[in-house]
Amino acid sequence: MSPTFLDDPKAKLAYDRLAFTQFREHACEISSPSDQVAGTSYEPTFIDRVRKLLSQGYKPRDAVELAIGEVELEHRNHPQVVAQARAEGEDFLRKIRRGTI
Repeated sequence: MSPTFLDDPKAKLAYDRLAFTQFREHACEISSPSDQVAGTSYEPTFIDRVRKLLSQGYKPRDAVELAIGEVELEHRNHPQVVAQARAEGEDFLRKIRRGTI
């Protein structure tokens, strides 16, 4: 259902020309592909998951195991994601042992 003023074919043609001109003159911001990719996920990172569990009182080893379990449940069809989470967990625990975190 169109507005009544667009029932006339000449009016509709004039409206379309005006809209096309405004669209053509519009200057969109062009962003780089890396800007579009960065921060597109709403899912917390593995380290964010671990830190949240640590802030709730879990020991580092338990927090890492729970976070890995969460990732396994959420990404059971993506073994690469689970493997990456395990690697990040081992790296996190290694940094804790060294005292760099």
